[in-house]
Amino acid sequence: MAAGEKVVARNRKARHDYEILDTFEAGIELRGAEVKSIRQGKLTFADAYAAVTDDGEVYLRNLHIPPYEQNTTHPLDPDRPRRLLLHKREIRRLKADTEQRGLTLIPLTFYFKNARLKVELGLAAGRKRHDKRSAIAEKEAKRRIDRALRREG
Repeated sequence: MAAGEKVVARNRKARHDYEILDTFEAGIELRGAEVKSIRQGKLTFADAYAAVTDDGEVYLRNLHIPPYEQNTTHPLDPDRPRRLLLHKREIRRLKADTEQRGLTLIPLTFYFKNARLKVELGLAAGRKRHDKRSAIAEKEAKRRIDRALRREG
C-alpha cells in the first residue's frame, strides 16, 4: 500500500475462485453522489465483472452502489454499468485476452489514490473445484512451514 491510498473494499473471494494472471489499475467513471456513497463503504461487487465492448470501451457490470441518503435530487440506477478508464493499448490487450484465451476481468480492490477512486482489475482464469482444493492445501502447507521456522528461529 503506497502513501495516499485508502482501500474501500476488497474482493477476497476472487483469489479463491480465480487464478489471477495479471492486474491492471483503472479509473472509474461515476456520477452524482456515488463517490460519497462509496466513501461510506456502501459498495457490493460479489458478482461484478468487466467486459470490453466492440467500440473499445470497458464497462464494469453487476457493481451495486446504493444511493447516497442525503441525495434526493438525482436518483441513479444503483446497478448501471460503469465505464472504466484505461489506456487504449491496455484495452486492446484485455480484449484479445478475454476473447482468444477465454479469460475474465474481475474487480479485486476498490481504493482511493490521491482522492480519485481506482479499481484493481485482475485478468483471471476460473479454477475448477480440484484446483481450489490444491490451492488451499498449498496455502496450509506454507503456513505450517512458516510456523515451524518461527518456532526454531
